[in-house]
Amino acid sequence: MSEPKGPKVDLPPELVSELDESGEAKTESQAAGAANAAASAELAEVKDKYLRLAAEYDNFRRRSLKERQDLHNYANENLVKELLPIVDNLERAVEHGRKEEQRGDSDNLLQGIELTYRSLMQFLTRQGVVETQALDQPFDPQVHEAVRRVSNTDKPAGTVVEVYQKGYMLKDKLLRPAMVAVAAEATH
Repeated sequence: MSEPKGPKVDLPPELVSELDESGEAKTESQAAGAANAAASAELAEVKDKYLRLAAEYDNFRRRSLKERQDLHNYANENLVKELLPIVDNLERAVEHGRKEEQRGDSDNLLQGIELTYRSLMQFLTRQGVVETQALDQPFDPQVHEAVRRVSNTDKPAGTVVEVYQKGYMLKDKLLRPAMVAVAAEATH
């Protein structure tokens, strides 16, 4: 050790030995305290990483479950979208068949078309497809697509007065909005 600087003071030997012992004890306890503090900090860091990892895993698990449910619920979405124009054509054919004046062979044709239409609608219903209500309902841009405004109607403004093409939902998801005409405000 180097010599301490400054004036030299003579201390009694008991005080010198007491200072040496407390200095060593203090150094050892300081070292143990520093080690404990480092261990506590490391423990806190590891605990924080564990909690973050557990939260991340829980979020991943929930997200994966939701994706699986969505895949299961909407797996047939494209198939159902492709079937909807067929439903439209069958509806038109049934309507046209009913308007025919001749009832000879058209009755059998009409019955066949109606049977096909009913079976197709039952299939769509089993798949979770439902028709959205539009006629005489308040216009809702979430499920209706306005293609025309009609004035001079007895319906309140904003009410659907005609449906040109039905809208459909698959469970709680809109497949196709209904194309509608909406009552306009009366102008004086």
